[in-house]
Amino acid sequence: MLKHEKKAFWKFFTTYFGSVALLILASGFFYFEEQSKGLIEQEHLSMIEYARQLKMNIPLEDKKNITHTITDVKIENFSMNNFKIEDNFFVKFVPYTWDTGFIEIRKDKSFFYEQLNSIKMHIIAVQIVLLFLFASISYYLSIRALKPMQDAITKLDNFSKDLIHDLNTPITSILLNMKILEKSDVFHANKAIGRIKRSVKDMSDLHNNLTILLQEETMIMSKQNISEIVKDVILVHKRMYGDIHYETDVTDFYANINPNALKQVLINLVSNASKYNKRNGFVKIYAKNRTLCIEDGGVGIRNTDLIFNRSYSEQSSGTGIGLDIAKRLCESMQIKISAISEVDRGSVISLNFKN
Repeated sequence: MLKHEKKAFWKFFTTYFGSVALLILASGFFYFEEQSKGLIEQEHLSMIEYARQLKMNIPLEDKKNITHTITDVKIENFSMNNFKIEDNFFVKFVPYTWDTGFIEIRKDKSFFYEQLNSIKMHIIAVQIVLLFLFASISYYLSIRALKPMQDAITKLDNFSKDLIHDLNTPITSILLNMKILEKSDVFHANKAIGRIKRSVKDMSDLHNNLTILLQEETMIMSKQNISEIVKDVILVHKRMYGDIHYETDVTDFYANINPNALKQVLINLVSNASKYNKRNGFVKIYAKNRTLCIEDGGVGIRNTDLIFNRSYSEQSSGTGIGLDIAKRLCESMQIKISAISEVDRGSVISLNFKN
């Protein structure tokens, strides 16, 4: 199950199961309250029956948990429905004679607590069984609900892969023909051809980004020496941007990553740092603890909080999708990406590796 599918699954499961579980627990609570009231009423009735047998001189059964005493206490506004619940006893008063005196009946609450605890354990057992049953039903329904989405995503994913694969051929052909044209003097004098070359280069970069992004959910992670990937990326950009001074200070930096994904992230970041740099500017890549920093002395970034949003770009020549893809790839590898910048002074993009 892919990451977005897991997210959808748990949302559906927790919503459905949470609602049912809340209903089961609430029902158990109210049922317990009703049973508790019923037990108290039974205790009251049993004390009335005890008083009836006592006054009619009917032989009393052996009831160790119930006792009585005759008292002359005065009770104002006496009611036959009197019934008190104390900490350890139930107490009820019954007239001894028509003229004077009352029988004070006390019943120990230990048997009541035993019955109450038995009901409580029974309710808990039933609730556990019901929760397990509805958890299974919720799981089944969540899987069933995901099936149409999984089918649609699979079709879209296959379509995207086929489309990106088919785009590779014309892009490669255009790039090869552009290299042939570069050997002609007409190429350097024609600004339109130069713009076409830059556009084709942007298309090629976008193609590479999308190719790696399609592996976002299924990428294989392994322990890699990041310094080697940094060297490869810098070597490519040195050839492309001869007026930029590149410095690296990354040695024996190992992390659990996908090498292709991290390489694409670094290509996007170093490409931006080079493209939007100043003439004879610099790009530095260095490691600090578990953080890889890409620093440049370029034009800077005005809104560092927005640069990783899709389609946001501070430059008219950019699409903004490169940094969005970089962030998504970083999240897939559990890398925290952040930026600090000062306009006209430069920027620092930080990659913090958690593994």
